[in-house]
Amino acid sequence: MNQLKDWKKGLNKGHMLGIICVLLVLAVALGIILYQQQKQYKQVSENNYNMAFYELVDYVQNVETYLAKSLISSTPEHGAETLTNLWREANLAQTYLARLPIESQELENTEKFLNQVSDYSYSLSRKNIYHQKLSQDDLNNLQDLHSYSIELENTLNQLSDDLNTGRFNWGELTQKGSIAFAQQVDNISKESFSNLEENFHEYAGLIYDGAFSEHLTNQEKRGLIGDDIEEEQAKKIAEEFIGKENIKETTNLGFSENATIPVYDFSITNQQEETIQISISKKGGHIVSMNSNREVNAEIISQEEADQKGKEFLESKGFTNMKETYYLKQEGIVTINYAATQDNVVIYPDLVKVKVALDDGEILGIETTGYLNNHVKRDTSKVKITSQEAKSSLNPNLQITSEGLAIIPTEWQTEILCYEFKGKVEDKEFLVYINSENGREEDILMIVDTPNGTLTM
Repeated sequence: MNQLKDWKKGLNKGHMLGIICVLLVLAVALGIILYQQQKQYKQVSENNYNMAFYELVDYVQNVETYLAKSLISSTPEHGAETLTNLWREANLAQTYLARLPIESQELENTEKFLNQVSDYSYSLSRKNIYHQKLSQDDLNNLQDLHSYSIELENTLNQLSDDLNTGRFNWGELTQKGSIAFAQQVDNISKESFSNLEENFHEYAGLIYDGAFSEHLTNQEKRGLIGDDIEEEQAKKIAEEFIGKENIKETTNLGFSENATIPVYDFSITNQQEETIQISISKKGGHIVSMNSNREVNAEIISQEEADQKGKEFLESKGFTNMKETYYLKQEGIVTINYAATQDNVVIYPDLVKVKVALDDGEILGIETTGYLNNHVKRDTSKVKITSQEAKSSLNPNLQITSEGLAIIPTEWQTEILCYEFKGKVEDKEFLVYINSENGREEDILMIVDTPNGTLTM
């Protein structure tokens, strides 16, 4: 009898030992998988940063080249072409600079330089387009910009050499706050980017008349109001936005500090086992984006019904006086652009995008970046010409079907109050924008109706 008990006891111990061994094996396997995933993620990030950096180097070289060409251009026609190319390259350089894991304050003057090259070249290109030659002050400004571009190009080339020889990597720059990073503050990576900014320590920006003032270079996000919030507050806002009764699980995905608008990211699983990604701004706790992965397999409701569903949803979330503009249908979902209105003026910079399911009208997504960047009360009183006077600037072949006032954004971060005329020439439909102060033709868009939506080009 005792032998039987001993045998059972040994069996139980062996069984427990086997379970422990299995758990240990599973834990080790899971650790290996997580390590490999993390390693792969780091490699992808490193590759993306490398790509952005080398694109930046190329575009800055092009900026220097076009600045040099602009100094010797002798005709307004050729000058306009050169300056337009300069504007494009400077814009692209800004785009790739923003993708690097560097704090904005560390490269404040570098960003400011590229921004003003872009703004100023666009301003001068418009001058050339109207057959005006550049003044000596214009040329002096371009000469100053060219000198700074050479400094920037030389420093970036040195950084490129450092990167190629392995003297620094992007991982070091993303480990902010860690002990490892604190120990590496004086290493080549941090030092090199400090040198990059040091080369621009005297750059104070151009002083010139026109639309591109300092406050536009450092423009605050006008619709992003309110105090900073913590992650738990953001989580509550996200859950209230989705509806707590419909939530099965909420996962915190962390804080995206380098995003255009710094946000807390969350992944929510609803009662239908669908995944919803949602981002809440740190400043003010605003909804920046929400997107559901639900598939839509039928189109039952009309475009007009979808427009109304989207507008009702926006009003329920505090976005009032919104007007639907353009839309695009894909795989049973329509994405509608809504612009804010004020005093019967359509304000195109204040844009919110809403995704509506065409099977039942459910709201599957929202993106508010344009609205948060720009929304503020506008002065809509600066109308100095009548609608009839504005029409005199139009092509006589344009058959007008509708008209109104609209605020449109410009390429250099300003806004213009315009008369918006919608009309047709033969079988093509256009939108023409005439400046409400001086009657100048500011922009022309062609409306393209496709089976999947209404777009502008």
